[in-house]
Amino acid sequence: MKKVLTLLLSLALCIGLAAAAQADFAPVPKDEIKVGVIYIGDVSDKGYTYAHHQGTLYMQQQLGLRDDQIIIKTNISEDASCEAAIRECIEQGANIIFGTSFGFMDYMEELAAEYPNVIFSHCSGYKSNDTNFNNYFGRIYQARFLTGLAAGLKTKTNKIGYVAAFKLPEVDGGLDAYALGIKTVNPDAQILVKYTNTWYDPTLERQAAEALLDAGCDVIGQHQDTAMPQIAAQDRGVWSTGYNADMTEDAPKAHLTAPIWHWGVYVTAAVQQVIDGTWKPENSFMGMAEGLVDISPLSENAAPGTAEVVTEYRAKILAGEFDVFEGEIKDNEGNVVVPAGTKLDVAAITSIAWLLDNVTVD
Repeated sequence: MKKVLTLLLSLALCIGLAAAAQADFAPVPKDEIKVGVIYIGDVSDKGYTYAHHQGTLYMQQQLGLRDDQIIIKTNISEDASCEAAIRECIEQGANIIFGTSFGFMDYMEELAAEYPNVIFSHCSGYKSNDTNFNNYFGRIYQARFLTGLAAGLKTKTNKIGYVAAFKLPEVDGGLDAYALGIKTVNPDAQILVKYTNTWYDPTLERQAAEALLDAGCDVIGQHQDTAMPQIAAQDRGVWSTGYNADMTEDAPKAHLTAPIWHWGVYVTAAVQQVIDGTWKPENSFMGMAEGLVDISPLSENAAPGTAEVVTEYRAKILAGEFDVFEGEIKDNEGNVVVPAGTKLDVAAITSIAWLLDNVTVD
């Protein structure tokens, strides 16, 4: 799986380019369009699915769609349940279907071939076709780097734990960006990571965080779908950085900040293009500049001076004056993975299979 992630996303383009291309789909009247959305979790998870659902609600509000025009399937696992959910959306008249989890990809690919008149838009994958199937993701590593700054400035033990889902480029690339942020402000800090091999399991997420806390970590980061690692950190009286959405409400005494998604930026533009008849099967990889990713506001738990450092680097990223993956960068086996004076392109970022030299896997 890791090998194939080197493909296709090198062609990723911002969705704004699609409007300039010739349309292959006829316009769909706004009062007739139906939008299908497939979620891996529940909209109440306060993390991954919650963030996607906020994007769906934003799209609905911005475009003025009725509730009966939005077809939502929740708690859909990455197996045959996904195929069934997609078929239900099609039967209910969906013109475009958003699949929001990595493991939905193959099912969307197969059904896109079967239903060429339906648009399939898959989040975080790498497959697409030239007719009715694309993928979308974003430069979340930019926000990950900024939250790493906050974590590096806060730790006292110089041990930072990271609860990770799967050992995939999407996860490892984000972890490396987080580790680069930490290293920028605290070169003595080390990151200890545990993989849970699941996107969504509140119990496992908490258990992994607790194991990292037992190992002496006093800041917990995560690439998981719920706020349980944040809650575990709060229960131990230490600190945390979340993911997907602002998790301050879930762990107000621990949470520093989080990399967050504004999925509404993408899905609103995509649905509007379906309405206009301008949608094209082009891949999207937007970042902070387009408003797709950002960080949640720094909480009062952040160390003094954090706001100034984060503001400085955020401005540099937006101005194009700083790139997170610019060399020299070494992995934790001593290899130079980004030579001095060079930086990774989209294809390399989306296929990262190495960990930074301040990261250890437990």
